[in-house]
Amino acid sequence: MNDLKNTKAPLTTITVNRDEFDAKTGNIYEAIAITAKRANQINSEIKKELMEKLEEFATYSDSLEEVFENKEQIEVSKFYEKLPKPHALAVQEIKAGAEVRIVMTESAGNFVSPLTLAALSKHEVLSGFVREEAGLTDWNNHVDLGLWADAVLIAPATANTLSKMAAGTCDNLLLACYLSAKCPVFFAPAMDLDMFKHPSTQKALSTLRGFGNIEIPAESGELASGLHGEGRMAEPETIIGVMEGYFKETSPWYGKRVLITAGPTYEPIDPVRFIGNHSSGKMGFELARAAAGMGAEVILISGPSHEVIANSTITCIRVTTANEMLQATLEHFDTCDVCIGAAAVADYRPRQVAPQKLKKDNAHLELQLERNPDIIKTLAQRKTHQFVVGFALETERETEYALRKLQDKNLDAIVLNSLQEPGAGFGSDTNKVSFIDKNSEIKSFVLKTKAQVAVDILDEIRKRLNP
Repeated sequence: MNDLKNTKAPLTTITVNRDEFDAKTGNIYEAIAITAKRANQINSEIKKELMEKLEEFATYSDSLEEVFENKEQIEVSKFYEKLPKPHALAVQEIKAGAEVRIVMTESAGNFVSPLTLAALSKHEVLSGFVREEAGLTDWNNHVDLGLWADAVLIAPATANTLSKMAAGTCDNLLLACYLSAKCPVFFAPAMDLDMFKHPSTQKALSTLRGFGNIEIPAESGELASGLHGEGRMAEPETIIGVMEGYFKETSPWYGKRVLITAGPTYEPIDPVRFIGNHSSGKMGFELARAAAGMGAEVILISGPSHEVIANSTITCIRVTTANEMLQATLEHFDTCDVCIGAAAVADYRPRQVAPQKLKKDNAHLELQLERNPDIIKTLAQRKTHQFVVGFALETERETEYALRKLQDKNLDAIVLNSLQEPGAGFGSDTNKVSFIDKNSEIKSFVLKTKAQVAVDILDEIRKRLNP
């Protein structure tokens, strides 16, 4: 790529053809890195402009084949074979099921793209106390952020940030969030080896450990200076592993195996028609996410639903009919500690399924139906040590019918929700429930998001589990 190394032409006119890459280098990233270096040498504004052009057609998940597809020429400043660590870390956290909010210092913006991090996290990246947009002035509430978080991760934690954390200095939004946090704080040091070994840095690390903050130790390796030694930030996989291990070991759900059913069941009438209901599966999926987030091993058995699970720690098994759901739950019930039947299982199914689509030959169609198995009752009759929770959706005399189901099905608890409550029930993102245990103790909750309801339900179950 000597022509690119030596050219004096302005970078905005440099075009790189894919055939050139193939002909002149065996490593396409080496060629792109050359233009990146040239961008740094010329002008930071040109580099920014080229990066913005690249982001117009390349996302963090694009492969080179996708980037170059149907594009004869491409203007670039750089393209990573691997994501930069902050970006990769955000991806790892999201894949693990976390909701991620990102706060950057002003200096961090010189190294990583806030735009890319915002796209990954699906939230605005915050960097200052005050935000001005379209003539409106707003402020970023660091107290709310500190209270919202279940964990704070500072990565990379530079020598500057570490010393300020240890001293209680508060001159940026990140440090304000740190000082306001009521949750576990993790930090991953990253700096050159001499800075890392300096007594002031080591004192800061010791002070933070004394505060109860959790250090994710720096690793040895190649550093930004070109030197080799201790001070390299831990790999994203290592950081996520440390955080997951911490929460699992400190969670009362750690080591618990939770079986959850979700969604409707569809009972076929013929190859194109079925008997079903309006259940979306949202409540069951939120229960699965919450239980996994608390450290439990989760098996989710879902009927037809558009809901998806991004958390790799949740085993999701898809079924269609009530009989398929029953068989799937029986395979996992004996080894579970908690079983939550959040699925809206069809009570009846056609006695016979037509092999071909039924025709509209008559003015009336009669179907003979037969009872489906009562899945949660069947499981509760088999329990030995399991805590079994059912769901009841009622339209009248709600508490009376829920208590009857609780007793008749031998459940340990039942969750009652009512279609009479606006914003509750099928399809909505909110729900209003009452948790009723086998001693007829009732705990009612206000209307909340289903994610919040899931946490409430799991908290009530935890209070009643045997230690």
